[in-house]
Amino acid sequence: MEIKRLHVGARLSEVAIHNGVVYLAGQIPEVPGNDIAGQTVEVLGHIDRLLQEAGSDKSRILSCQIFLTDISLIGEMNKVWDDWVTPGSSPPRATVEAKLANPEWLIEVVVTAAQK
Repeated sequence: MEIKRLHVGARLSEVAIHNGVVYLAGQIPEVPGNDIAGQTVEVLGHIDRLLQEAGSDKSRILSCQIFLTDISLIGEMNKVWDDWVTPGSSPPRATVEAKLANPEWLIEVVVTAAQK
């Protein structure tokens, strides 16, 4: 069975597609200094773009893992999430506090989705 990879780098691929399932690498903000709302908007935009490129969209998300550097940010992050998620298609989700690789990142999101 073929595995298709998109945006392949030396360390990781941004996307892997196998058997109609899209696996995204953890998406992080690229603009330093934004607050959690700004970083969340940016990260969800990355997810939208990658899912579209892989033949999917946010209504097809099978699972989502969200990592926050400070769990007290969940309320502000959820405001952005609630505006973004497709009504009636909110995916199974876990949100945890974690130390991320870059201290400027407040959020990292990992998504698995079905292709259309």
